Amino acid sequence: MTHSASTDTALPDSHNQIRAQFPTLSQMLGDYPLCYLDTAATSQKPQSVLDAMAQYYLNDNANVHRAAHQLSARATSSYEKVRDELQGFINAKRREEIIFTHGTTESINLVAYGLTPQVAAGDLILIDTAAHHANIVPWQELAKRTGAIIKPILLDQDGRLDRHAYQALLALKPKVVALCHVSNALGTVNPVVELVQQAKAQGAITLVDGAQAVAHLSLDMAAIDCDFYVFSGHKMYGPTGIGVLYGRFDKLDTLTPLLTGGEMIKRVSFDGTEFGSLPNRLEAGTPPISEVIGLGAAIRFLQQHLTPAVQAHEAELLQYLQQQLRALGDVHLYAAHSDNLGAVAFNLGDEHHQDVGILLDQQGVAVRCGHHCAMPLMQSLNLKGCCRASIGIYTNKADIDRFIAALASVKELLL
Repeated sequence: MTHSASTDTALPDSHNQIRAQFPTLSQMLGDYPLCYLDTAATSQKPQSVLDAMAQYYLNDNANVHRAAHQLSARATSSYEKVRDELQGFINAKRREEIIFTHGTTESINLVAYGLTPQVAAGDLILIDTAAHHANIVPWQELAKRTGAIIKPILLDQDGRLDRHAYQALLALKPKVVALCHVSNALGTVNPVVELVQQAKAQGAITLVDGAQAVAHLSLDMAAIDCDFYVFSGHKMYGPTGIGVLYGRFDKLDTLTPLLTGGEMIKRVSFDGTEFGSLPNRLEAGTPPISEVIGLGAAIRFLQQHLTPAVQAHEAELLQYLQQQLRALGDVHLYAAHSDNLGAVAFNLGDEHHQDVGILLDQQGVAVRCGHHCAMPLMQSLNLKGCCRASIGIYTNKADIDRFIAALASVKELLL
């Protein structure tokens, strides 16, 4: 079976220049050039990020905050500069509202653990059914510690958060509401400004998982107005092992530290310990210094290149991907809306998603297959798993056409 190629004109030079900054994308996988459609799992890294991390290890390798020598001073300056850059990047009120973690998962665990003294038996915790496991399991552990009760916010027939069900649950006066900004499995977008406003009106503490949003949207904490917002560097063209916890200062300052030890203290004696102030109080131990510096380079990359025109191009590309999958036939799409971001979930006929993914990989096409760390979501869709094709700032229509051609050949083989 053949499939027609895109008839759109060539990409603008500016987009080609963006793509050229990602060395990983130029490689061959056997006889095939890499077609990378797994950005939702982890994004590729531009050369500027790699260079920033190498620069630290080559010239400035030292611990931060702790020494008088020049290497430590330079490392500390580079490290803390990124906190200032993040404050501007997400429009936080204070630099102390930016906490460095090892990723979204640790950020949510830090909040869920830190809230333990504030949660009592019978308190209600609401969780988005489309949530990643990282925004489910820490709350379950909090419920085990405290006797709190967890209720899922169900999805409607379109795979979006059910607003009527949400309103009914909010009427129960939940203690915590945990939402995702963009579903990692489906790409559906939650209207978080409105959802957070409604939750806060009922007195709830709000946390938003922005791991899938940060590389596609401009974030404004003043507008979203949640108590906590979390994301990971490796989803936004930065390194692995670095994440961000944003919190309103008054909320952050009440959290019990998850980790204790060096760096986060004011005074230690064998009679007791006094913790330091934010942000150090929630950043125990030697931090991921090179990763923070790499994250800073990723922020600067996004600030330069994630323009409204590029965002419009990404939206057009995702819609094109949806259209081409529908045109192929025998493809089941899940919650594929025109306003989704970054990802398309699908299955080919009744074939096992893993078989499809392996056959695509043999043609150099990288997609994700499985439950996408969203088992409750898969259960709500009556699926054991699915394939997911996801795009990034470097994806072009040639990638989509190669993927569709490869999937067409898989269809010929299996169906």
